[in-house]
Amino acid sequence: MKLLHSLFGFLSSDLAVDLGTANTLVYLRGKGVVLFEPSVVAVRANGKGSKVLAVGGAARDMLGRCPENIRAVRPLKDGVIADFEIAQAMLRHFISFSPFKKIFKPRVIVAVPSGITQVEKKAVREAAEQAGAAEVFLIEEPMAAAIGAGLPITEPAANMIVDIGGGTTEVAVISLAGIVYSKSVRVGGDKMDEAIVQYVRKKYNLLIGERMAETIKREIGAAYPADAVESREVKGRDTVTGLPKAVSVDSEEIRTAISEQVEAIVTAVRSALERTPPELAADIVSKGIVLTGGGALLKRLDTLIAEETRLPVSIAEDPLRTVALGSGRALENLDVLREIAIQ
Repeated sequence: MKLLHSLFGFLSSDLAVDLGTANTLVYLRGKGVVLFEPSVVAVRANGKGSKVLAVGGAARDMLGRCPENIRAVRPLKDGVIADFEIAQAMLRHFISFSPFKKIFKPRVIVAVPSGITQVEKKAVREAAEQAGAAEVFLIEEPMAAAIGAGLPITEPAANMIVDIGGGTTEVAVISLAGIVYSKSVRVGGDKMDEAIVQYVRKKYNLLIGERMAETIKREIGAAYPADAVESREVKGRDTVTGLPKAVSVDSEEIRTAISEQVEAIVTAVRSALERTPPELAADIVSKGIVLTGGGALLKRLDTLIAEETRLPVSIAEDPLRTVALGSGRALENLDVLREIAIQ
C-alpha cells in the first residue's frame, strides 16, 4: 500500500493555478512553478464560431496588431471570469501541462479574489472541471499569498498581507489559518495602465497601447517622489494628425497619472487596519505589512504605505510568484488545503 501511494504521488498530475487578470501561473505538484504566461487568448472568428489560435505570450504579442477576424482577448476582468468559453479554453491549455493527465485527471487548486461572488465561484469551478479537472478547490488569493510569502498563518497572531494584482488588490489580516478581515478592491496594475493611457492622450494628444503604458509604469512609474526625476521617450499615434509621434514623459507625470489608483490601495490598507481587532493590531505594529503581487514592484509603493500607516512594510521575496507558490504549498499538504479551501 505504501509503495502504491508513493507511485501515485510520483505520477501526480495535480496543479495549482494562480488565475490572474494579467498573468496565469501554474504550479505542478512536486515540480514547482512550471508556467508563467499572460492571461490572453487569441481567437479567429469564422462561420462556425471561433477558433483558438494562441494562448499566453504568443497571444499577447497579437494585442493591438490583429486583423479584423482575429481578436486577442483577456478572458478575466477584475480578477474574475468575464468570458467563460475563452477562459475554459485557456484553462484547458494550461492544464495540459499536467504530464499524467491522460492517466489521472488532475486535482486543481485555483486562487480567487476574496471578494468573489457565489456566481463567480461557480464559473471558475465549472471552467476548471470542463477543462479536465477531477476535483477543484478554491482558495482566497490573500491566504495563498501569505503562505507563499512564508508567513506563519497557523499561529494565533496577525499577519497582514496586501496582494496587488492586475485586476484586484487584496488586503487581508490572517490568524489561526483563517482570514479575520479582508477587503478586495478592483484596482490594480491594469487600472494604472489605463490611467497612463488617458493621461498621455489628454496631455500630449498621443494615443498609446496598453503594452506601452505598462512599460512606462514599470520603467519610470512610482508611488512616492524620488530625489531624481526620470524620463523616457513614448511612441504612439497623434490623435490630431493621425501620424506616428514620439514625446518625452517623466516620472513625476506618471506618478500624478496613477495617483488615484495608488490612493485607492492605500485607503484599502487603512480600512483594514481600522477594522482589525486591537490584539491583532498590536501584532501588526511589530510584524508589519507584507506586499505581494506585480503591483508590489511599483517603485516606492512600500515607502508610501509605510509613511501613511507608520508601520514597517516589506516586499515578498518573489512577489510575482507568491500566490502560485502558496497555492502549490497548500496542494502539497492536503490537510492544510481542506482547512483553508472556500466553499
